[in-house]
Amino acid sequence: MKNISILCLLSLVIIIFASCSSEYKNIQTELPSLINKPDGVYRGEYDLSGTPIKVTLDVTIQNNAITLINLVEHKCSPIGKKAEKITIRIIEQQSLNVDVIAGATASSKSILKAVEKALQ
Repeated sequence: MKNISILCLLSLVIIIFASCSSEYKNIQTELPSLINKPDGVYRGEYDLSGTPIKVTLDVTIQNNAITLINLVEHKCSPIGKKAEKITIRIIEQQSLNVDVIAGATASSKSILKAVEKALQ
């Protein structure tokens, strides 16, 4: 009886995790136009529902270009910390259409979404 209860509980946890963790696959981002965007620092946040991932960041715009992305807060698993280097790709390519960091896809997409929200 105890083994059946443990098995049922484990199955429930797996189902909940699988349904929550797949939401990031549907995240789409588009960089808002930076033409005539005033120079400054813009804050963006994204909380990936059903997961512990939460991102708060500041995006610096100068001369219609992203010059700096400062992660103020990035709540995630230790593996998700690898996604933080995606900010370099965003700045280099001046785009949100960049490759996500392997193994940290959910955090990568959350950072991308936070940048988008900052610049809207």
